[in-house]
Amino acid sequence: MDELARLKWQCRRGTKELDFLLNRYLETGYLVADQGERELFVELLGMEDDMLIAILMGNWKLEAKEMESFVNRITK
Repeated sequence: MDELARLKWQCRRGTKELDFLLNRYLETGYLVADQGERELFVELLGMEDDMLIAILMGNWKLEAKEMESFVNRITK
């Protein structure tokens, strides 16, 4: 399985909000992202669904400024 297909599969989380945000970024931002941003996306995909939805919906304060900035790009 190639990288994009694997990531697309990981974007399927079972909630409409998560699926929409993650797939939108994969289709529009990931392909033009630098390596650092791609690594942040993979890190985000490795999180549990409940934490991921809390982060993307703004209910969880991130301490890592780089990740916080990245999440803001995904959600805006």
